[in-house]
Amino acid sequence: MRKLKDANGRPMGRDRIIFNVISYVLLTLLSLICLLPFLLVVSGSFSDQQSIQLYGYQLIPKSFSLDAYKMLFRIPGELLQAYGVTIFVTLTGTLLGLLFTSMAAFVLANKDFRYRYQVSFFFYFTSIFGGGLVPWYIFNTKYLHFHNSVISLIVPTLINVTYLLILKSYMMNIPQELYESARLDGAGDWTIYWQVAMPLCKAGLATVGLFIALNYWNDWYNAMLFLDEGRRDLYPLQYFLNNILTKAQALNAAAARSGIPASDVPSEPMKLAMTVVATGPIVLLYPFLQKYFVKGVTIGAVKG
Repeated sequence: MRKLKDANGRPMGRDRIIFNVISYVLLTLLSLICLLPFLLVVSGSFSDQQSIQLYGYQLIPKSFSLDAYKMLFRIPGELLQAYGVTIFVTLTGTLLGLLFTSMAAFVLANKDFRYRYQVSFFFYFTSIFGGGLVPWYIFNTKYLHFHNSVISLIVPTLINVTYLLILKSYMMNIPQELYESARLDGAGDWTIYWQVAMPLCKAGLATVGLFIALNYWNDWYNAMLFLDEGRRDLYPLQYFLNNILTKAQALNAAAARSGIPASDVPSEPMKLAMTVVATGPIVLLYPFLQKYFVKGVTIGAVKG
């Protein structure tokens, strides 16, 4: 009988095989449990209002209906505009956030920078003891003029200290001999940063970039603070969907456009359909960044 072998080509004993089988079964069950809420959301979005009220959320809809999606896409102009704003803010904010965060992390991880510990403490201290919401809002609106502009959706959350410390820890693992060799070849700080440090930090950059992108994609708080009702053209997707959920007139208008009586508005399926519409695109990033994400978490967070 042919023996099973592990990844290194060594034969596996009976205990190892049993352990692997149990591990795979448990991981499969855990994955299904984690996937269950999203399956319920997708299934509920294809149900009608009455079946959800009578039977609750089911994996298989009791009564299949597309009314929720019809109502959402009966106002495609505003929805697509919100998508466009969110995509622009997410891409721009992620690229700028990665650039500035990695530059700051490179400087703080550089042993030649005398005040690296003091500056690191400054970042850490101010992230814990902030001035509060009111001074922060006044500073952004009165002095920086972040009001009713797309900049107000990007700059206030551009740099996160947690992500800065993650990248700093990751860059500290890069051998300093590489930097010294580059300097001997005549490279300056910018060349070392761009051509030496950045290629070696792909896993860390992918991990932090994913976190930053998720923050921007799911953000509605900045829009609530800095955008007036008259600037609906700048509403990001999450804030746009939040307005639809919280304002009855928006639901009634959507119902009128779709030809459904206001009393039959599928509010519950529509909430679930909005969740699918909002989370679908960003979920597609995970398969492409999975290997970098796992490597970045395990290496960047552990020194050694």
